[in-house]
Amino acid sequence: MRNPDFSPLYRSAIGFDRLFNLLETGQSQSNGGYPPYNVELVDENQYRIAIAVAGFSEQELDITAHDNLLIVKGAHVGEPAARNYLYQGIAERNFERKFQLAEHIQIKGANLENGLLYIDLQRIVPETMKPRRIEIK
Repeated sequence: MRNPDFSPLYRSAIGFDRLFNLLETGQSQSNGGYPPYNVELVDENQYRIAIAVAGFSEQELDITAHDNLLIVKGAHVGEPAARNYLYQGIAERNFERKFQLAEHIQIKGANLENGLLYIDLQRIVPETMKPRRIEIK
């Protein structure tokens, strides 16, 4: 698949830098679908990301957020034990998974439970952005 080059558009588009950055970020996030994840709508303004991280401990996982980008990394510490597999279906490789967050999304917390990493998100819209009713006099 060919990736388009947006650099000629930067010269003539004023104020659209963030849009082009979103497009480029979305194109560069092909990591083969590992690890698998779910995004759940808990209620109107609450979301939860569940990432399958079997085999990783809390110390081997890193979660960072920067400029509406949530980055989850997993890196095994030390050398893997030498094993003689007859069949290996469980991936044990390091990973980096990126999620582009919408505006006004805040990360409320994360916990590791039964091989799943849960990241709770909340949309907090400022009062100035909320619709308000105007009374007719």
